Amino acid sequence: MELAEFAKDTLQPLLELVRRYVLNARKLHGDDIPVPVLDPGRGKTKTGRLWTYVRDDRPSGNADPPAVWFAYSPDRKAEHPANHLREFRGVLQADAYAGFNRLYEQGRIVEAACWAHVRRKFYDAYQAHASPIAEEALKRIGELYVIEEQIRGRSPEERQRIRAERTQPLLDSLHGWLKQCLAKLFQKSDVAKAIQYALERWTSLLRYVNDGCLEIDNNAAERALRAIALGRKNYLFQGSDAGGEYAAAMYSLIGTAKLNDLDPEAYLSYILSRIADHPIHRLEELLPWNTPVRKISRSAESEQAD
Repeated sequence: MELAEFAKDTLQPLLELVRRYVLNARKLHGDDIPVPVLDPGRGKTKTGRLWTYVRDDRPSGNADPPAVWFAYSPDRKAEHPANHLREFRGVLQADAYAGFNRLYEQGRIVEAACWAHVRRKFYDAYQAHASPIAEEALKRIGELYVIEEQIRGRSPEERQRIRAERTQPLLDSLHGWLKQCLAKLFQKSDVAKAIQYALERWTSLLRYVNDGCLEIDNNAAERALRAIALGRKNYLFQGSDAGGEYAAAMYSLIGTAKLNDLDPEAYLSYILSRIADHPIHRLEELLPWNTPVRKISRSAESEQAD
């Protein structure tokens, strides 16, 4: 049996548990990344996608184990996230990918936009033109992040209260200032486009202020994709769509193990040596947070990432 088939047949019940656990959250972080895939018969590669959906409520003081589920698709059509999230009801923290819009329009999924993407656009404008407006925008957005750093790990109720007292006034001031600046700028300039990007998403950018369970950005999903971005430096392409699905399966298990501070190699060895004979009705025992696999220190993890 090929490795990809083994992953599909033997690990699929465990992966299904991870998928269901992730989608049972009331808030998810979502994102995607391109991956080169061999296109048989054409002598070249095509661009597939790996989608990530992260459940991690530790910043709001929740003790539920974090987890990540990856899914592969041969393209970036909107039908894929619609299919992935067909069972999900709640808030999706994501970037401005237009394919998510149909999910928001249906009403069962609420959009929470990402301040890191807003900040990135102003940062790029400042790097390119040393714009004083972009510099001031970065300063103001930085003040929002200072508050978030101070309240990380506190209860949703406390986070919401502090945001109402300290964050909301900053956002009200920022909103008025951005509108004033936009009126004076050439509308096709990089700074104007950064302002327009923020103002067009203002309602969803403010959603985190009134919900202490939400985050200011979508960095949880971007961190989950970091391993894939690093991995692409070590391989040229996935061999097929089946290989992409195998990669998604492995990234799901490895990523969830790492979120729970487990040594990924030790965790995979543990489950692969047991899953074939493990009672199906006790499969939850093989989820990362239920195994006796050794922990990996945060400092060691950081050294590996470097």
